[in-house]
Amino acid sequence: MNTVVLVEAMAGLRVKVTFADGLSAEIDMRPYLGKGFTAELLAPERFAQVSTEPGGGIAWPNGFDLCPEFLRELAQKKSAA
Repeated sequence: MNTVVLVEAMAGLRVKVTFADGLSAEIDMRPYLGKGFTAELLAPERFAQVSTEPGGGIAWPNGFDLCPEFLRELAQKKSAA
């Protein structure tokens, strides 16, 4: 199941996501931050505001979000490496 049930901001602009089926991975968010409205998320206090969202993905209060399917793809690449 692609629903993220837990997300935790980690050092180095990484998030640890846990899916409903138990798959867990740390994902480096640096490639997705720093331009436009995501620039504010480079500040640790802003980045730490990440949370799960009703669609099963993750989101920040500024409106930046990532869908669960994309996060699952990143998590699976990470676990295969």
